[in-house]
Amino acid sequence: MNNNQLTSLLQSLLIIMGVVLAVLVIILFIVLIKKAKKNKSTTDKKAEAVKKEGKTTQTAQYNQQSVFDFMEFDKIEDNMIIQKEGFKYLMVIECQGINYDLMSGLEKVSVEQGFIQFLNTLRHSIQIYTQTRTVNLGSSLSNYREKVEEIKRRLEQMNARYDEILHSRERINPTEIQRLQYEIIKQRNLYDYGVDIVNATEKMSLNRNILRKYYYIVVPYYAEDITIGKYDKEEIKGLAFSELYTNCQSMIQSLGACSINSKILNSRELAELLYVAYNRDESESYELEKAIRSGYNELYTTSQDVLDKKMKELDEVISERAKVLANSVIRDAVIETKKEREIREKEKEMNTLVDEMAKNMISESEGRLGKELAEKSIDKIDKKQAEKEEKANEEKTKKIRRATGRK
Repeated sequence: MNNNQLTSLLQSLLIIMGVVLAVLVIILFIVLIKKAKKNKSTTDKKAEAVKKEGKTTQTAQYNQQSVFDFMEFDKIEDNMIIQKEGFKYLMVIECQGINYDLMSGLEKVSVEQGFIQFLNTLRHSIQIYTQTRTVNLGSSLSNYREKVEEIKRRLEQMNARYDEILHSRERINPTEIQRLQYEIIKQRNLYDYGVDIVNATEKMSLNRNILRKYYYIVVPYYAEDITIGKYDKEEIKGLAFSELYTNCQSMIQSLGACSINSKILNSRELAELLYVAYNRDESESYELEKAIRSGYNELYTTSQDVLDKKMKELDEVISERAKVLANSVIRDAVIETKKEREIREKEKEMNTLVDEMAKNMISESEGRLGKELAEKSIDKIDKKQAEKEEKANEEKTKKIRRATGRK
């Protein structure tokens, strides 16, 4: 191989290496660009998520506040909740829940499309309110018992008719007897089935953990939205009813596309909605119908106001503490008075006690002092005691005379 051939080979190798190096540089550049785009996309998604989260939080706070506003009401009239002295009106739609998870793929897509259509048709603000209630089976039990009693009466009538036919002297039609026997068997089976249903429902009613969710859409209307003309309160109420009813019917049709059955609550159902909201505990055992039958017209709440409860508790605590304090002071006063009386009595008899104690000491020392000296000492003590008593009586007499003004 000569020098020219070697040079040509080296040039070829350099060209090939240059091409490979250029290709590698291009590939590296493309990878870096893709990585930069991916990082930017991730950053944008995170920013969008944070933004959505912020919006969701704000919406949740607004909805929570608006639900509290919804609970304040003046009265219920014409299937509407009237607030703020007739400046705000509410109409409520109750929606039946659907089991989305049990639907097929096409049904789920249909529901989603219908819900998107429902949201797109909204031209005003709404509130979504969910209420959880304990299932009260009392009314169902009453209906079941009435039906069972009716079946029982019918069965007794059929048995009486069957006995009458059997004991009748008239010619018996076998077809009629067979038909009556069939009816009696059917009614007896129906009665037994009804009794089983009543017993099962009674056992179920003992379980207080059976809950049911109710879903509502609250549609508001403001009197200030009426910009044309001057109207009185009755006319404004009529306009509000017309506007709310039209909007609610439009929503009900849109929700129907989502396979959601819904209806507008009437005044009685609105009262029950608010009654349960204000009386969460009492409504489980004392439902609205019982309250109405009992003559309760103020349905804000059946429970005592929390501030009144606190005031009552404070009064009881104050009364109890006052009793304890009074008893303690009286007991201390009694003890103190008793001690003072004993001290005064002791001070009054102190001289007498001293004389008696001195006599006892002399009597005990009679053997050492001698009988004559002891008796003489005791006589002196008696004389001094008599002189003191006489002097005390004279002082007492003088005080009485001065008090009565006599000399």
